[in-house]
Amino acid sequence: MKTNFAKLALPAVLVLLSCAPAYAQIRIGVQLPSVYIRIAPELPPPPRVEMRMVRPSPYHVWVGGYWDREDDRWEWAQGRWEVPSQRGATWVRPVYQDEGGAYRYAPGHWSHQRLVEGEDYSRWRQEHGRGNRGHGWGRGRDDDRGRGHGHGRGHGHDRD
Repeated sequence: MKTNFAKLALPAVLVLLSCAPAYAQIRIGVQLPSVYIRIAPELPPPPRVEMRMVRPSPYHVWVGGYWDREDDRWEWAQGRWEVPSQRGATWVRPVYQDEGGAYRYAPGHWSHQRLVEGEDYSRWRQEHGRGNRGHGWGRGRDDDRGRGHGHGRGHGHDRD
């Protein structure tokens, strides 16, 4: 009787264990914090050239490197593969937009994250009015090799 049970239980346990990594890759319904729009006195430096590594799994999405505003300076956020926290979410690249004397920075974020005005941007808008919303300056979608950085209006979504 013990050998029959072992013959049946062992394959079932192996099947369950082999499925565990696939379930661990998908995070469903995780609520991410809001992303804050900032203001900066200058544009970030030109984008750095990066090599896209091999995709770890079909669940991963490429998040290209970008300049992020940390306190009062620009810091490079290295490109990386990430698993979206919600099924169907896409990566929205950061946008750097001329506001007439300063630059509005909308950080990169997942499509299901809420984008809200940060304190510094709200204060700046109140002091300077809405600013010139003329030609936006943003980063478009990466090319297939992950090296290109387009200069569109920054509305592109990265899907892989």
